[in-house]
Amino acid sequence: MAKPIVAIVGRPNVGKSTIFNKLTGQRLAIVEDTPGVTRDRIFCDCEWCGNKFLLVDTGGIEPRIDDGLLAHMREQAQIAIDSADCIIMVTELTNGVTPQDQDIAGMLMRSGKPVVLAVNKCDKIGEPPMELYDFYSLGLGEIIPVSGVHGHGTGDLLDAVCAHLDFTRDDEDGDDRITVAVIGRPNVGKSSLINHILGENRLIVANEAGTTRDAIDTLVENKYGKFVFTDTAGLRKKGKVESGVERYSVLRSLAAVERSRVCVIMIDATVGFTEQDSKVAGYAHEQGKACIIAVNKWDAVEKDSYTMDAMRKQLEEDFSFMSYAPIVFISAKTGQRVDKLFETIHFVDIQNGTRVPTGALNEMLARATAKVQPPSDKGKRLKVFYITQTSTRPPTFVCFVNQKALFHFSYQRYLENQIRETFGLTGTPIRMITREHGDGSVKAGKV
Repeated sequence: MAKPIVAIVGRPNVGKSTIFNKLTGQRLAIVEDTPGVTRDRIFCDCEWCGNKFLLVDTGGIEPRIDDGLLAHMREQAQIAIDSADCIIMVTELTNGVTPQDQDIAGMLMRSGKPVVLAVNKCDKIGEPPMELYDFYSLGLGEIIPVSGVHGHGTGDLLDAVCAHLDFTRDDEDGDDRITVAVIGRPNVGKSSLINHILGENRLIVANEAGTTRDAIDTLVENKYGKFVFTDTAGLRKKGKVESGVERYSVLRSLAAVERSRVCVIMIDATVGFTEQDSKVAGYAHEQGKACIIAVNKWDAVEKDSYTMDAMRKQLEEDFSFMSYAPIVFISAKTGQRVDKLFETIHFVDIQNGTRVPTGALNEMLARATAKVQPPSDKGKRLKVFYITQTSTRPPTFVCFVNQKALFHFSYQRYLENQIRETFGLTGTPIRMITREHGDGSVKAGKV
């Protein structure tokens, strides 16, 4: 069964994300002195005294505002409250008890869930300040003074939380989960895709670009396997990335790519290929991730029987540097071909982790060199003695040759194509490393 879930809630800008980062030991949530920075729910595993649970950070709750993003954020927080086994309500000492705090406390009491009240920004060690006792008026019981910045009181907070949790349930085994980063330009439908997969408004969706700021993890299990989808902030040109919050959002998105196994590169069918699409895809390619190009909003395109083939051919030219990536035409709005996307994710993940036996590689090499003779220069001909695979994710091959200078890029590409033709490896980049026979030096080429 799943690990217990603990949600952190409170009004905006009381330090929820700072406490979240302190408890998890990671800088997963963006922290800035701007209300509303955290908009979606952020999940992370947390461990205390050998007990593991899932910690959820939420956007600030504004109970009395019914319009705009703040209303969306309140809805997200309510979903987190409904799914939690225990709730940490965060307030802060400097402003005392506010009307918003009272409204949120009432909401939590009505939920019937156990609540631990944490009063943040108690930064001084020693006797608690007299103002702390005002928070008993919220009617939530014991108060835990904490400092999200310095970490004071976080041990007491975790002790109080764990006292409300049932750890007799077995943890899920996550070793066979496929981590998937959904990346692309702003407003191409990344959050809409994950919401459709889940069948709920798990992520905020709005026509306003930049709605998603954090990289959000979502657990999915279906007939195709177990997946962890990460919705990421839209990646824009460096010159258009503003300082502060958006810059950190882009860093979170890049980090999400690095820790994923598969990258779904979403593009907007109604807009077509842009230069920024190639930059987003190029980053995933450089990181050696299995890649899929998902053409979203296909339902909004006027088409005939030739439209898909024509667009596929054009995209193959546009993404010529990653010709290995399969192209899937989908609609996050209607669910068109989302099942096909799952099948493709599972397939390319297997390809990315494929290991080819050395014997089979060298049989292929013998055929390839007989078919196309290695190049020569000034009377010296390249000799490729043998090839072996050294690692996976991505598949990495070492070619032992007589002289590295003779191993021209075009012949490396030819051998890569022969490897793909023989062993498949669809959806994954290949790394080719050149090493002179008997030489310990290495020259890596990304192909």
